[in-house]
Amino acid sequence: MKTVVTEHDGRMLARVEGDDRVFEVSFDSVEPTDVTLRFLRGGERVGSIYNDDGTDRTMARLTTGRDGTDFIGVEVPKEFVGELLDAAVEAGRVTDEAAVEGYRVRVL
Repeated sequence: MKTVVTEHDGRMLARVEGDDRVFEVSFDSVEPTDVTLRFLRGGERVGSIYNDDGTDRTMARLTTGRDGTDFIGVEVPKEFVGELLDAAVEAGRVTDEAAVEGYRVRVL
């Protein structure tokens, strides 16, 4: 899988692309919790990455509807999630750096 995690147009851009899927999100910051990494843009939640019911699968979810009720979900590699989280921490785009380690332990 090909991955890109970079600063672009004033935001972070994260993209993973494989033969059977593409996931891309731009965000201002990420908010880590115990098992969820929330993407925030303009103060609004636009998606998240979470551990699927305690399994080994790491799922990404993007909100697609204007009212926030429609979404798409796709499995993403944990290596991509780690790369994204490292870049967000390095760029100062994490809302709670103390919660990062808990997320790493439980999800990655």
